[in-house]
Amino acid sequence: QVQLVESGGGLVQAGGSLRLSCAASGRTFSRYTMAWFRQAPGKEREFVAAIRWLGGGTDYADSVKGRFTISRDNAKNAVNLQMNSLKPEDTAVYYCAASSRLLANVHGMDYWGKGTLVTVSY
Repeated sequence: QVQLVESGGGLVQAGGSLRLSCAASGRTFSRYTMAWFRQAPGKEREFVAAIRWLGGGTDYADSVKGRFTISRDNAKNAVNLQMNSLKPEDTAVYYCAASSRLLANVHGMDYWGKGTLVTVSY
């Protein structure tokens, strides 16, 4: 069992930065691919970024490439999402998720956090 708790959300102006963190419980954190997803009001949950448990490779949605950076610290059971050059369209609830599979997708995650709200104002 893995429990995930997100933090770091808030209100920021367009062009600003936020850093989201996800604290994970469990002794096998290093064997999970970790990912961030987001869900804006009235929209479906969508993939944002992932970092694989094997090799540490990363994947990003096209909409955030070059602006967001995902990282993990296996010693601290934590995964972070550095978000720069934020846009109003980045406004959403951001969820941390874990998968025992190598690749992340919204239908294949094993564990989810409860989410943290990010609001980007004009």
